[in-house]
Amino acid sequence: MKNITCFTGGPVETHSYLVSLPEGNLLIDAPEGSAAYFKELPISLLVLTHGHFDHVMDAAKIASEHHCPVMMHQITEDIVADTGLLRRFGLDFHVEPIKASHYLVEGPHQLFLGHSFDIFEVPGHCPGSICFYDAAAGLLYGGDVLFAGGVGRWDLPGGDRELLLDGIQKKLLPLPPQTRVLAGHGVETTIGHEAETNPYLR
Repeated sequence: MKNITCFTGGPVETHSYLVSLPEGNLLIDAPEGSAAYFKELPISLLVLTHGHFDHVMDAAKIASEHHCPVMMHQITEDIVADTGLLRRFGLDFHVEPIKASHYLVEGPHQLFLGHSFDIFEVPGHCPGSICFYDAAAGLLYGGDVLFAGGVGRWDLPGGDRELLLDGIQKKLLPLPPQTRVLAGHGVETTIGHEAETNPYLR
């Protein structure tokens, strides 16, 4: 199994995952506090699952300190750049905008630091939301799409319940049932467990 370090931080206990790969360390998401936590560990590449503030608060700082490229969906770049979004929700947070070094697009067998991932675009919680599937390790890094016993909320701008549930049914549930799901919040689960028990997927 890959060497994975999980950090949880920020106001809503958001997870980020540092994954050791053949050509360096991949960091998935950048919640508040992740820059300090991973400061002494080399980060070769930062990828963002989506643009909500709690997943990107330290992204610009990490990119600057580690001189690493940042990959995200093109829509994610636009969301992070919308400095008025948080104020419109009454949130007093500042997120420094960050430009993508490369845009992520859906498709199988994409190489990141010498390792293959499948990318699934599953909007509905947030436009441009991305899941990363590591078939060799049997892992899905799900962002805020699928949780243990739940799914991502759909009541924020760009949210769409039917789009979210349809994407989960068509793209994630066909994965092997033993696939471990490492989500953006909460505890680890598996595809099989959620297919059988998740009330949103009945």
